[in-house]
Amino acid sequence: MEVDEINIPDDLKYTKTSEWLRVEEDNKGRIGITDYAQKELTDIVYVEPPAVDAEFERGSEFGVVESVKAVADFYAPVGCKVIEINEKLVDTPELMNQDPYGEGWMALVEITDQSELEELLDAAAYAEHIKSEKEKHG
Repeated sequence: MEVDEINIPDDLKYTKTSEWLRVEEDNKGRIGITDYAQKELTDIVYVEPPAVDAEFERGSEFGVVESVKAVADFYAPVGCKVIEINEKLVDTPELMNQDPYGEGWMALVEITDQSELEELLDAAAYAEHIKSEKEKHG
């Protein structure tokens, strides 16, 4: 899988652990896993989203994504409080494979520390990160 085969939208922020964050109005953000992450995991069969009203620090475990190949922890890209989870993922976890940036989102959160947004990667930096990871791991 080449980096140019991976969808990396310019309007999102990214983590080195392959979560994305779309900043929305009123201090809110929508979180999911990237196209790269879902391709690495392959067929996603189970998603354990965070609990509504749960609060997380940046980098803390936020949920679990299980595929036929692996179980992967999912991390909070910024300090946040969960407002809503994507209930569709409970019955159709494969939405994360089919539409990772649309129907496959995991949670809508209230961002508790706006300054942490500056520490996230933009699309170009995330693409470079993936490229360097692929070179390291073959």
